Amino acid sequence: MKKLNIVLAAFLGLAALSTQAYAASNVTNAEVLTKKYTGIAQTVNPEFVPSVAEGKTFYNRKFKLKDGKEAACASCHTSNPADAGKHIVTGKAIAPLAPAVNKKRFRSLDKVEDKFTEHCNDILGADCTAGEKANYIVYLLTERTPTAKK
Repeated sequence: MKKLNIVLAAFLGLAALSTQAYAASNVTNAEVLTKKYTGIAQTVNPEFVPSVAEGKTFYNRKFKLKDGKEAACASCHTSNPADAGKHIVTGKAIAPLAPAVNKKRFRSLDKVEDKFTEHCNDILGADCTAGEKANYIVYLLTERTPTAKK
């Protein structure tokens, strides 16, 4: 029984150390997702590298919806992802997308994937590619300053 306690204590100590190392490295879930999507995109194109410029273009690009209207991510989330947005149909307030401003963004990896699936299908009519997702997140990571209020 004493051996089991020692092994258990050692295992829990290692788990705590790895958690502390992860937290100390300042790796965010957004960065973890970027690496995940980059890896998937590189299976299709080994030379893929996430691009802030491509992410910004994707974020602002208007797509024709099923009803013939046009919308972009920026339509609800504003042209600055560090600002709060508002849903273009319901008027519901939307917290900023930029993780630097909204620490709740990218907290749940499963929720992020669900939202990508939902929003990409709503706006694009299909799921976004892994490359588009990586570019999008890399762009959001660069947006740190909300627009000054006048």
